[in-house]
Amino acid sequence: MADGSAALTTPPLTTPDGAWLFAQECQFVAGADSVERLPPPGLPEVAFAGRSNVGKSSLLNALTGRKHLARVSNTPGRTQQINFFQLGRQLMLVDLPGHGYAKVSKAKVKGWTRLTEAFIRGRPNLQRVLLLVDSKVGLKDADGPLMDLMDEAGLSYQVVMTKADKPKPAELAEMKASLTRQLARRPACHPEIAVTSAAAGTGLAELRDALAAFAVAEVSQRGA
Repeated sequence: MADGSAALTTPPLTTPDGAWLFAQECQFVAGADSVERLPPPGLPEVAFAGRSNVGKSSLLNALTGRKHLARVSNTPGRTQQINFFQLGRQLMLVDLPGHGYAKVSKAKVKGWTRLTEAFIRGRPNLQRVLLLVDSKVGLKDADGPLMDLMDEAGLSYQVVMTKADKPKPAELAEMKASLTRQLARRPACHPEIAVTSAAAGTGLAELRDALAAFAVAEVSQRGA
């Protein structure tokens, strides 16, 4: 974790700097397993969503340069609440429960779904959702309801391809092209698809810069 007062000095607001922001202290601040337990809105938020075992925890850890910020597990469905991580006192990273397969009861999965829907529809400071998609698997049926919800709510979301080190380059390019075609008619979907690998570091710097823009814009508004 970053340390010292110098590390927390606010950078120039005119140039979003993802490297600076993601080198700052990142702390777990809240976990919510029900709507009533959600923390009050504050900092701008960016949420990470995706099917179970798509690599959410690995990507969060890689972006922040921490091995154990988010728990990595081979057991799908380990994120069983909405977790909030405060980054540099300027941005909140939100880890949503994985949708799709999970070794828990149907009633519990239904509860997660209701919680996620309430968060998506009613969070005024939620700036964007990153929908993570395995580079070898692509979109699945389980991704559809969440995209439908975000399209209906008018909430900006962006597809982030994970595990880009696994497929061959030609396969990766083919998958990105296929996703571009599938997402073209999605009204709330950001047109740019991010390609990342937590293991190889691919695309992490670019994604940090994109997310830092939300934090800097919010700080700029406060100081105006």
